[in-house]
Amino acid sequence: MTLPLQYLIFDASDDGEGTGTWDAVASVRAADLPAVWAEVHAVLACAQQHSPGPRGPLDDGGTWDADEHQQTDGDWTTVTLTLTGPWAWGEALVARWSGD
Repeated sequence: MTLPLQYLIFDASDDGEGTGTWDAVASVRAADLPAVWAEVHAVLACAQQHSPGPRGPLDDGGTWDADEHQQTDGDWTTVTLTLTGPWAWGEALVARWSGD
């Protein structure tokens, strides 16, 4: 299953110990905000469906976690989504979304 993303583009970083962080940021005008949040919710649903274990802070025993934020500045709203979890899991998810 490929989940086509039009707004969210993920940038990955590896901690060198098998855990990765994938950050996506989308800055849009109000008319596009529902579409961005639809992508965020679809990504989170896919992450949950392919979960490597329980979601929660890694320091508290979670296997993966996600954080979403929204900030408005004038006519633009920025939505940020961060996923954290096992490197192989995250890379497989990103490959689904990018069609790789």
